[in-house]
Amino acid sequence: MKLGTVILLAATALGISACASVNETRFPAYDGVHFRVTAKAESRRGNRAPFQVHVDRAARSTQGALEAAHHASTRYCIANFGSSRFDWTNVQTDAEGLAVLPLVKGDAVIKGICKT
Repeated sequence: MKLGTVILLAATALGISACASVNETRFPAYDGVHFRVTAKAESRRGNRAPFQVHVDRAARSTQGALEAAHHASTRYCIANFGSSRFDWTNVQTDAEGLAVLPLVKGDAVIKGICKT
């Protein structure tokens, strides 16, 4: 009876640890951090060229969040227009020429427009 309990506990612990690793790898890592990223059109009707990218908890690594947003923007424009060209409309640069992400409560909300 004790052996069965030990096996059950070991199997449960192994299953829980496997779930944690699956959840971490569900989203790609940028700069060593996993980000949940969504890209969608700004308007449900009409022109799909203007889009918005949302990067959850971007404050953890602004460089990684920027890379994640770039990847999502490229994928969005390719899927909707067949081109990877786009411009971000609300991303500014600092004195050193580095991008400064617009953060809202720790999340990056980036707007852009696909080019054809």
